[in-house]
Amino acid sequence: MTLTFPNPSRSFDEVRNAVRFMGHDGMFQIRFFIEVGALTRSDAAKREAGALEAKCLSAFDALRPSIYDVAREAYSHGRRDSYTLTAADFR
Repeated sequence: MTLTFPNPSRSFDEVRNAVRFMGHDGMFQIRFFIEVGALTRSDAAKREAGALEAKCLSAFDALRPSIYDVAREAYSHGRRDSYTLTAADFR
């Protein structure tokens, strides 16, 4: 099967300091997290706790196609039930 993203939902996970989204491989649900550092470039943005969630979710929405591409690439290297994407994955 192929990894797809039929549900556009995403949420900010304060504990992981990341945006969480889901992929699907057939009937299997795959969790993905993309770290704040991959979505924000400035340290000042990372310190603005109240605005951080909104900035990260907005950045995720703007970068969604490339995030999905990177998620598919990570998934193709070994199928697990959870992945954390970092800034290094986008270089």
